[in-house]
Amino acid sequence: MAHCYYHALSSVRKWGGVVEDYLPLHQWFDQSKAIFADPRHRALRHHAEGIFMLETLFGPTILNADSRVVPVRLVGEQHVREDLGTIPSFADWGRLITPQDWMLRGHRLDEPMPLGTVETAAGGAFSGELSSASGGASVVEI
Repeated sequence: MAHCYYHALSSVRKWGGVVEDYLPLHQWFDQSKAIFADPRHRALRHHAEGIFMLETLFGPTILNADSRVVPVRLVGEQHVREDLGTIPSFADWGRLITPQDWMLRGHRLDEPMPLGTVETAAGGAFSGELSSASGGASVVEI
């Protein structure tokens, strides 16, 4: 399905209530479209752990407009199945990621940083001018 509204309509057909009962749950799954505006966004939440995260955020059940108690996990399973046909694990998505050199590098936190480097709040180390010697990743050298 292309839009959260249609997932919500599907939920109404299945459990009753109104679209507004389910829309926030379906929108949560698709918020990752702000990062990737193509089907790859689904790797972030469309998996078994994402369904459990939905339940953690919204509670185990919702009460719809028809006063019916609906398990949040079932709504999450519905969303993922409608988009993918199955419920993958995060490991299923992760196996499709090809490790890159930059993913394998790091430095021990108890070792001093080389002179001329600045550690960012995100935990990365940067130095002043741009360099693409790291296989496409931008490094700033000071």
